[in-house]
Amino acid sequence: MNIHEYQGKAVLKDIGAPVSRGIAIFDASEARGAAEELGGPLWVVKSQIHAGGRGKGKFREEKAGDKGGVRLTRSVEEVVENAKQMLGSTLVTAQTGDEGKVVNRLYIEDGSDIDREFYISLLVDRATSRVSFIASTEGGMDIERVAHDTPEKIVTFDIDPATGFMPHHGRTLAKALDLSGDLAKQAHKLGKILYDGFLAKDMSLLEINPLIVTEDQCLHCLDAKVSFDNNALFRHPDIEEMRDGTEEDEKEVEAGRYDLSYVALDGNIGCMVNGAGLAMSTMDIIKLYGREPANFLDVGGGATTGKVAAAFKIITSDPGVEGILVNIFGGIMKCDVIANGVVQAVKDVGLEVPLVVRLEGTNVGRGKEIINNSGLNVIAADDLDDAAQKIVAALDDTKTCTGTGLDKILNQQS
Repeated sequence: MNIHEYQGKAVLKDIGAPVSRGIAIFDASEARGAAEELGGPLWVVKSQIHAGGRGKGKFREEKAGDKGGVRLTRSVEEVVENAKQMLGSTLVTAQTGDEGKVVNRLYIEDGSDIDREFYISLLVDRATSRVSFIASTEGGMDIERVAHDTPEKIVTFDIDPATGFMPHHGRTLAKALDLSGDLAKQAHKLGKILYDGFLAKDMSLLEINPLIVTEDQCLHCLDAKVSFDNNALFRHPDIEEMRDGTEEDEKEVEAGRYDLSYVALDGNIGCMVNGAGLAMSTMDIIKLYGREPANFLDVGGGATTGKVAAAFKIITSDPGVEGILVNIFGGIMKCDVIANGVVQAVKDVGLEVPLVVRLEGTNVGRGKEIINNSGLNVIAADDLDDAAQKIVAALDDTKTCTGTGLDKILNQQS
């Protein structure tokens, strides 16, 4: 789960990391009060969206101007004017794609006098199964570009969970940032704060870009990008409350309510599968036959009829879906449960696109019987390869409007 910068700053402050004072606003009428409370004489007005590159981004609307999504201001009136321009406008960055994201929140923050800028992040390294630090003296820049052009300026090291953050880790971090003296001591202290907080809050990513040295020679977290492990949110109800559903795909939010593993993609064949590995294989074979999957959807091993019906409705709510492939191998999951869920969902929402169902495993006979007796226009498949070919053929037939491809498939079944 991702959160906004201002929320990330609140988390950092809670664990003891140094951050600037700031106030989040949701309406331009709040800008004056926030600016006056902070006092100035320098303010930064920051767009709050779940995407990087905000400072270099461009607003689509003329009223928002062309000064980007992060603006340095020197008067209360300038803060107010920027808030009016930015709130409700669409910000396009390198990470949002051409569609951009609407700015519904701003963060008004105290300005900082910057001496130097660094990059630091913590993440879970799947190769080592440890938390890793990534540090660079090239803060404030696209870290991907730094990694490509000057990889020697990026230092990575991981932490043994049996020991935690140790003095030698602090020295490694300070050396990576080219810090000495009191700043090196600050780097050690900050590194331990971030590592302990990363574990305590069940984060999956913590990125500070830039981490700065102020003119009075103090380390300061000037930005914060924080993500959390969805599977651990039950331990952190306060963090779960920070979720901004407007920044997430509506279908993914709905899937979360039913404990479904769903990721929206850009293709046109909706997939409902049980098991992550089988889901990946299903997506691969769809691509093999020249089409693109519209989603990753794993209903899991213990799905109920209601859960399957909900999954089917989520798939059909995607306007980009032109055909659906249900691929179930019943081990723990029973094929008749899947069949009942599909039939119930189709009766509830209707079926306007081709549907191919492949069932195998526990209660497969009963599942096929339910499908066959449902009266639905469902195309049955014998195996995954057969299913992929049939859904692609059905879509090709729909595109050409010849009627021959789909008729041939249905005639073969009868």
